[in-house]
Amino acid sequence: MLEITGLSKIKSVQLITMGCSKNRVDSEKLLSRIKEGGLQIIPEDVDYKQSRPNAVIINTCGFIQDAKQESIDEILKAAKAKNDGYVQRLVVCGCLSERYRKELTTALPEVDAIFGSFEWDKVAAYLGLPSQSDSAKRLLTTPSHYAYLKIAEGCNRKCSYCAIPLIKGRFRSVPMTSLVKEARNLAKQGVRELILIAQDTTYYGLDLYKKRALAQLIEKLSSVKGIEWIRIHYSYPAQFPKDVLKVMAENPKVCKYLDIPLQHCSTKVLKTMRRGVDFAKTQALIDDLRNTVKGVALRTTMMVGHPGEGKKEFEQLLNFIKKNRFEMLGAFTYSEEEGTFDAKNYPDTITPKEKKARYNALMKLQSTISLENNRKRVGGVEKVIIDEYKEGYLLARSQRESPEVDGQIIIDLTPQSNKPDFDARRLIGKFAAVRIISASSYDLTATLA
Repeated sequence: MLEITGLSKIKSVQLITMGCSKNRVDSEKLLSRIKEGGLQIIPEDVDYKQSRPNAVIINTCGFIQDAKQESIDEILKAAKAKNDGYVQRLVVCGCLSERYRKELTTALPEVDAIFGSFEWDKVAAYLGLPSQSDSAKRLLTTPSHYAYLKIAEGCNRKCSYCAIPLIKGRFRSVPMTSLVKEARNLAKQGVRELILIAQDTTYYGLDLYKKRALAQLIEKLSSVKGIEWIRIHYSYPAQFPKDVLKVMAENPKVCKYLDIPLQHCSTKVLKTMRRGVDFAKTQALIDDLRNTVKGVALRTTMMVGHPGEGKKEFEQLLNFIKKNRFEMLGAFTYSEEEGTFDAKNYPDTITPKEKKARYNALMKLQSTISLENNRKRVGGVEKVIIDEYKEGYLLARSQRESPEVDGQIIIDLTPQSNKPDFDARRLIGKFAAVRIISASSYDLTATLA
């Protein structure tokens, strides 16, 4: 490791964010400090040979094997750029370095400094930046009309497969006053949609207020001038707070959308996973969501190949998906993570080939369901927010689509092509009404209504 010297030479910084949207929020807060410190910020999608940054900072992910490998590959890419003379300093921070600091230090001598998940002040000091003045300030890396709002850190759940509590520690809610202040700052920057994130959003408030307070937080955020949509991600199914359903059903600013990773439906598998729910409770919650929040779009995530998932349990999972017809569904194959309950107690006996086969079968089923769901929307008029312009098209989302993880509504601008005063770019970040004209498994096509 190099000594921390010559900091005045750092004039340009390229920050690369790996993994989830929670990491993105951390990066945006660091970017705000970098900007305030007067350093040049180079966009993360610019090639190192072109950008030639004084310092590259890689905010890593350490959740599952694939995510860890992506972070390692990015570090190796930056290390090569440094050896080739395109990068002066290489800094690694975030989840991977929080968990594997010693290993990274030994294996990657090209890295000049390594920091953990909560050492942002140390990263700033390394860059020669002043102490943090306002934790609510962020430099957005998303389009300016939507932003992620991280309402908590850490996790108290004891899921057998998950390493997040080992990396992030116990659940810690961000006070409501701080979140409202941050939301106001974001609204002043033009943000119209807030996406609430945490490792478990439904646990919010238990540590600070001795009760689940997500519904109360949403009501406070919905009073922020300029915020028009509030979207909930990463909700845990066990002990789901029913007052959140009431807010979703009645508050017009709350999207009729819920990201609720269920992981499985089999009572046997859920018990092995230590999820705190069984098949009956899982199905009852979905029924309650559908009945209380009319028209709700449910996004979920399933895991295949977990220890204890036999062919019978996998067939049960497929039947569960057929019955509930989730609007969006993602899946991943089980991978053993060091230090978890699974790693200590349940051998990973299902072959990679079998895991992949189950994954493919599940996603093939979901593709059919998604196509059938989307075709039902053809002919309807929906309110959307415009995200982006591409030659001849606008890319948009309704309440039923979250950015980055869900499909898009592709707006065909052919009817407007002969209007000389029409400027599609002026619609970016604004709401519009569109008519759905066709559908695929993932995206929809529409025209301006």
